[in-house]
Amino acid sequence: MDLLDLRNKLDEVDEKIVELYEERMDLCSQVAQYKIETGRKVFDRQREQEKLAKVRSLASNEFNSHGVEELFEQLMAMSRKLQYQILTKHETAGKLPFIGVDELSDGKARVVFQGAEGAYSQIAMQEFFGEQINSFHVDSFRDAMSAIDEGRADFAVLPIENSTAGMVSEIYDLLAEFENYIVGEQIIKIEHCLLALPGTKLEDIKTVYSHPQSLMQSSGFLADHSWQQVSLQNNAFAAKKVSDEQDRSQAAIASELAGKLYGLEVLKKGINNTGDNSTRFIIVTNQKIFRKDAGKISICFEVPHESGSLYHMLSHFIYNNLNLSKIESRPIADRTWEYRFFVDFEGNLADGAVKNALRGLREEARNLRVLGNY
Repeated sequence: MDLLDLRNKLDEVDEKIVELYEERMDLCSQVAQYKIETGRKVFDRQREQEKLAKVRSLASNEFNSHGVEELFEQLMAMSRKLQYQILTKHETAGKLPFIGVDELSDGKARVVFQGAEGAYSQIAMQEFFGEQINSFHVDSFRDAMSAIDEGRADFAVLPIENSTAGMVSEIYDLLAEFENYIVGEQIIKIEHCLLALPGTKLEDIKTVYSHPQSLMQSSGFLADHSWQQVSLQNNAFAAKKVSDEQDRSQAAIASELAGKLYGLEVLKKGINNTGDNSTRFIIVTNQKIFRKDAGKISICFEVPHESGSLYHMLSHFIYNNLNLSKIESRPIADRTWEYRFFVDFEGNLADGAVKNALRGLREEARNLRVLGNY
């Protein structure tokens, strides 16, 4: 046969495949109805493994055997997604224990941030809640998470990502550890300033203090000087140290607000390597709430240590037409080469497509957690 004849034959086969696919999906709908009536789960891993082994054995050679296995993995994945959709329509998807609210705070909330007065976290807090908010600060991210977990604060403000330095890995680990939830975010433009005691000149400086990321982000400016660079836990701590010790040989890299609070002079403004430097802060609480107009959801989950397992999890977003905006991974403690995935995607917990996707993920992933809708 020539190429045209071969293509015509392929078209005939493809038409039959489509017809059989639709027949198969109709049967899957009936399976979903049966599971609704009997309360059975959609995902049956043992049944699927048996099915894959059977269809593999029907193929005539090893190449086709692998292809048939991949094909049926997709067919069964589509079957599950259809069944999740039907179960959701019959209101058997289970209700998420999150409550939609019009406003997060009545103005009387107490907010905690990490660092000292003048930290970028404080700036983010004031941008989100207003400058009159009742607040206090703690030394570490863990202390901030513990404060809301124990009820000493209603909200915490934590940095989760910088546009140049990337994710703050400790925050991701703490989100997985604590039963706290993201309810908002605030993006702050970072403008590092060189701060020193009033009257200090550049030639007086011998040591510069700051957070290690701030030192890195100001490396171009610092390379022009032979100053000793010392890392501290927080930029505002660095400014406070210079203020407290009254040593003109010391300088700090911190925010302009920190300079004002600690009586320091701005010797040089905007010493970042790039002017496009922003940090995304999250607002966290121990209440399962979300604004009714929220448009982003954060989740985390683990997957079986098997080929294609992450792909199958992500396919729930594709099938439900949900747009992923971010995916990160963190190693799981005491489980070598296994990872927890953190995913941000567009949507609201009240949306049907979101419910479908979460239902599928909850059945197929390990330890799925909704981290918040904001």
